[in-house]
Amino acid sequence: MRKFVLFSLFIALLIYSSFGCKSDNNDENLKKFWEYYNSKIEQFELENEQFKDTKVDAVFLGDSLTDGYDLKKFYPKYIVLNRGISGDTTIFLEERLEVSLFAIQPKVAVMLIGANNMDTMFENYENILKSFEQKVPHTKIILLSLTSMGGEWGKKNQLAAYNNVQIKMLAEKYNYEFVDLYSALLNLEDGEIYDEYAQPDGGHLTTEGYQVLTKYIKPVLQKLLEEN
Repeated sequence: MRKFVLFSLFIALLIYSSFGCKSDNNDENLKKFWEYYNSKIEQFELENEQFKDTKVDAVFLGDSLTDGYDLKKFYPKYIVLNRGISGDTTIFLEERLEVSLFAIQPKVAVMLIGANNMDTMFENYENILKSFEQKVPHTKIILLSLTSMGGEWGKKNQLAAYNNVQIKMLAEKYNYEFVDLYSALLNLEDGEIYDEYAQPDGGHLTTEGYQVLTKYIKPVLQKLLEEN
């Protein structure tokens, strides 16, 4: 775990320094991020011990969109674990897969990741998929598209849509399920997420937004669980 922490801290410094923030603010933001990140890893380790003799139905992997997803509310019939961490990237997620997923060996894994490093997410996205094949070969995989967004986040909608094509192609390559959340949330009239689905920042979701996500994810999850 110490090697994981040191490596991820190095990556975090690179990412946060790239935003060009003032040093004091940058250091404080990084400190808060890291405290939260480590607290989540500790939580996951405790949960792994708790569920070591239980066959978990699904693990949800991701960033703040997953972290803020009330899985117990939306999937009450299943044993589901939330392995989202706000601020996460594909880089961090790959480094924490052992504690977040591999130690659990769930029936299904659902992944939504990339919004925080959209420009570089494919530098290691496929590495994550390859590790699924190697480490959890009996786990069914659902890849979720990036969501449509609004406000300042909405400026990246075109890139998100482009990246989603690549995610879908990778899902086909590895024979994984793909769920398009982008179109489900998009208001075609203005090219951004529907106001009622997004929080004021335009990037995070309201309860109504999560209801839409669940509407599209749950049938695919149910199908895979029935196949197990």
